[in-house]
Amino acid sequence: MKRALAFPLLWVLLVAMWLVLNDTRSPGQVIIGVLVASGGVLGLAALQAPGRAPGRAPRAPLRSLRTAVALMGVVLIDVVESNIAVARIVLFPGNARSTPGFVDIPLTMRNPAGLAALACIITATPGTAWAGYDAASGVLTMHVLDLADPQAMRDTIRGRYERRLMEIFR
Repeated sequence: MKRALAFPLLWVLLVAMWLVLNDTRSPGQVIIGVLVASGGVLGLAALQAPGRAPGRAPRAPLRSLRTAVALMGVVLIDVVESNIAVARIVLFPGNARSTPGFVDIPLTMRNPAGLAALACIITATPGTAWAGYDAASGVLTMHVLDLADPQAMRDTIRGRYERRLMEIFR
């Protein structure tokens, strides 16, 4: 029972978000929202580290707010540029020859919060997708819609994102 009530505020917010996104308060959608929110809260409770106080979400303290703000700016610029590049590929398929592919990127970072942030950045950037991560070797496998230069992609991920994330989540 404690697990089901571990994150009451999150549960309420998830139900509210479900209803807002579905633009209804019908009994059926309320029930589905309650079930989805309950599953999410139970899943988070199951992932909670042993010994952590119930109801406390895992925390990852930021070590450098300045670097975090700079990283957000870099990501914003990269997302806009990627949107434009993907739009060109999709809207004008004859003009741009894209070479999709997978690239393996060896990462130095092992911090779970930093890796989660990197996964969010890669997933939020159009034309790229996090395809896998081998924790033993620290190798990220990533799919890129237009992989012209695999080494340039490695350098971009390691230099623009990983370096900053390691500074933020030391």
